[in-house]
Amino acid sequence: MTDSPSATYTGRFAPSPTGPMHLGTLTAAMASYLEARHHHGQWLLRIEDLDPPREVPGSAKNIINKLESLGFEWDAPILYQSSRNDAYLEAIEKLFFRHLAYACDCSRKSIADAQQNKTGESIYPGFCRHRNLPRTGQVAIRVVTADEQIIFNDRILGQMSYNLQQLCGDFVIQRKDNLIAYQLAVVIDDAFQNVTDVVRGADLLDSTPRQIHLQKLLDTGSPTYAHIPLVLDQNGEKFSKSSFNGKTPENNLNSLVKSWHHLRQTPVVAGDFENISDFWQWAIANWDITRIAKNE
Repeated sequence: MTDSPSATYTGRFAPSPTGPMHLGTLTAAMASYLEARHHHGQWLLRIEDLDPPREVPGSAKNIINKLESLGFEWDAPILYQSSRNDAYLEAIEKLFFRHLAYACDCSRKSIADAQQNKTGESIYPGFCRHRNLPRTGQVAIRVVTADEQIIFNDRILGQMSYNLQQLCGDFVIQRKDNLIAYQLAVVIDDAFQNVTDVVRGADLLDSTPRQIHLQKLLDTGSPTYAHIPLVLDQNGEKFSKSSFNGKTPENNLNSLVKSWHHLRQTPVVAGDFENISDFWQWAIANWDITRIAKNE
């Protein structure tokens, strides 16, 4: 489908197995895939199976099968985060050694009663930062944040600036049930897989300053970021995981074209292509991520 991947660009798609694919996740996958292929880069698939209580049995396999039926091709074995726990615990130990993490036994209610940010998310006020609690029993692990601006250039949205003390405060990197938090795992695995460019949905925009903060503390370096607009339904709501219809090759091709149009690319119709492979060959050659920003 493409020339040999470039060693200088590595992108990834990292879904959570909490249900079947929908048009929103397809669009995010397409954007990251096309940007990687357009740069003759590598594209990786990672399954973020870190939260068993939220996972739907069989979802990971269904997502993989759906991606294959849609013509996606990844350049390395799939990485499952459930196999990476030792690496995450090692990172937590590094943060504790540097006095950049601490145990917290605060209840959800006590945190909810504290200050909230502009979107209604609770801002952790640092109740446990200096208590030196033991890391035993029902405690979460939080990372220390600073009262400073984290600035990054989003390739679609432009320059972004966040202050974590005003956004969330010291945030959790390991939950009270000992499960590793998303923010830490993503940072460790992006570094492990040498990811250079992250293209994902705008619903994860607020996660980016958290991840950049951890990248700085752990000296991993930061990829570049691009956040695409969310796919909304007729009611202006984010698509649900039951709304994707692509059971036949014809429906798959139609779904690819829908995602292509959502990404503000050159208008086409499914009938312009003989098959899915034909679509991808044309799409890779004609992809232009700057069209998203121009049409925002």
